[in-house]
Amino acid sequence: QNLLSPWLPSQGLCMIYSARGLGKTWLALEIAYAIASGGSFLKWEAEFPQEVLYIDGEMPLSLMQKRLSIIESSRGKNITNRLKFLSPDVQEFGIPDLSSKDGQEKIDNLTSDDTKLVVLDNLSTLIRSGKESESDSWLPVQEWLLRLRSQGKSVLLIHHAGKGGQQRGTSRREDVLDTVIALRKPEYYRPESGTCFEVHFEKNRCLGHEETKPFEAHLKYHYKNELVQAVDWECKSLEDSKYEKVCNLANEGLKQCEIVKDLEIHKSTVSKYFKRGKEEGLIKVQTN
Repeated sequence: QNLLSPWLPSQGLCMIYSARGLGKTWLALEIAYAIASGGSFLKWEAEFPQEVLYIDGEMPLSLMQKRLSIIESSRGKNITNRLKFLSPDVQEFGIPDLSSKDGQEKIDNLTSDDTKLVVLDNLSTLIRSGKESESDSWLPVQEWLLRLRSQGKSVLLIHHAGKGGQQRGTSRREDVLDTVIALRKPEYYRPESGTCFEVHFEKNRCLGHEETKPFEAHLKYHYKNELVQAVDWECKSLEDSKYEKVCNLANEGLKQCEIVKDLEIHKSTVSKYFKRGKEEGLIKVQTN
């Protein structure tokens, strides 16, 4: 049984990481909501509603509540009491260091047999002892994750990428993980695109090629009186995304050679997309 098919299994240990500001928390919240409601998100689907404990170490509680309210109004699913939050804003002494035995025991006391997923968002704020780059510093956390797995729980780790683009700190974190997903900024990303990233499966167990193909996800906001009232996600393959961008630039009046330079893709690819765009009526201006 999967909590979220096809990549988040029951008793699974998984990680999502990316550079700062790319949309990790929006993604993690949507995943938590989909599992708690038994719904779907992007290309993934929850098989049954399950109880989720979301431990946030960074965001203000008011902002998390606002985002969850927007998601709930957008999805319209009933989650009753299946999605629970632990936020430092409402703890007298903050959230304990989860690399310590005492901190782990406090979290264990908040879970029950019904808790099937624990989300840790994010490792930098919740794991505060030892050095990120030292593999031995990770062992106490790894042992705790394995204990949670043995108790029938899955854990989703949210983490930052380092300057080189890989997950920050020791690679030993990935040894026991079933799935590692990297969120990357599209090569031709523009700031006006808002929350937009590519989803890449870097590690997976028992998933087929089609299930792990990278794709692009784009968060769209819907406003009322200048306030965000609802959100939805546009999901497309990287091939379709690239094709759409070529068509848009062509309609803005750019020539093929200019698009090659702007998007940094091969001229034969641009030529192929131009021909297809004209045939499908997506390129409406005269181009060379």
